[in-house]
Amino acid sequence: MVQKYQSPVRVYKQPFELVMAAYQKRFPTCDMIPVFVGSDILNEEESEDKATYTVERRCKLNVNAPYILKRVAGCEYVYFVQKNALNRRERTLNISAFNESFSSRVVVKENCEYSVHPDNSDWTCFEQSATLEVKSFFGFENMVEKIAIKQYTANIKKGKEIIEHFLTELQNQGVTHIPTWCEQNPHLMVESTEEGPVDAKDETETEEGENSLSRTGSTGDAHSSNERIRGADANLDEDYIEHNLGMLNPIEESTLIQLRIWLSDTHNGKIPRDEHILRFLRSRDFSMEKTREILCQSLSWRKQHQIDRLLDSYVPCETLQQYYLGGWHHHDHEGRPVYVLKLGQMDTKGVLKALGEEKNITPHPLHNGGRPEALSRVIG
Repeated sequence: MVQKYQSPVRVYKQPFELVMAAYQKRFPTCDMIPVFVGSDILNEEESEDKATYTVERRCKLNVNAPYILKRVAGCEYVYFVQKNALNRRERTLNISAFNESFSSRVVVKENCEYSVHPDNSDWTCFEQSATLEVKSFFGFENMVEKIAIKQYTANIKKGKEIIEHFLTELQNQGVTHIPTWCEQNPHLMVESTEEGPVDAKDETETEEGENSLSRTGSTGDAHSSNERIRGADANLDEDYIEHNLGMLNPIEESTLIQLRIWLSDTHNGKIPRDEHILRFLRSRDFSMEKTREILCQSLSWRKQHQIDRLLDSYVPCETLQQYYLGGWHHHDHEGRPVYVLKLGQMDTKGVLKALGEEKNITPHPLHNGGRPEALSRVIG
């Protein structure tokens, strides 16, 4: 079975060039990553104008595995090949890695990307995805899979801490600004502009994009700019998850994001609220298969009975209006709506008998007031 991981979007509130300078400090070795023993450069290429730079490394890892497993495998270290493609002009870094050791038995693939924040050019985004497939490993397949997942997730959160550590180190050294490639090569930018006319449609789209950024506020905090990242077909922001959904471990974050993407693909971009999805995941211990099954059943039931339109379209019958004693009244200290039902003063059996079996089983909102705010104003 192939195990998948998808990280939320991490946001560094530093320019792309500074983040890249911090990232380079991880090589050839990094004391903050104990499993990372060292790395050797296999291939290195850079364009004449230095706009692009590609480097391929062979990384040596000391995986924290049981002694017996290392003896059976016959090796002390595991080797990975990592290829980095840096585009200074577009301000992106794409990283791809795969395992060189035991590649016929275990397949590990990882892809990462650093890019400029869509709403703030002085911030940097980071996304990470990976897959793991254990085909065979001397009868220790389950153990290898558990060790790999544990080791990988332990290093995920560490990655951001390392970059932030080196960013602080750069600031302490007095490095607070690194010019962009475009700032260093304005003559090349002029030449690339003169190569061909700019399409009027592109100009319009650019102006609309700039106006959109000015409306959202490019210098605002992370919560205002995260709204653009948090589309139905986009990844979630790490800060958004922490502040709005609570603390989740890396595997829980990944499961939430993968389920969200699957729902978007299968439901034409129309997906439930993130809190709604998370509630279903927690009810099934973050099992992707079990959550998909029960969530699809719930969505089908809501669509069949038009649950999402009930508050606007449903009109209670006269019996309910006269004899159903219940309604919404403000919220509790955690912000949840409070519903008051006076069962002791209501002829419940009489109401049910008057409605009949068909109306009893038909989904309907709680009556006498509809929305909590409206009823609270009436009751006072």
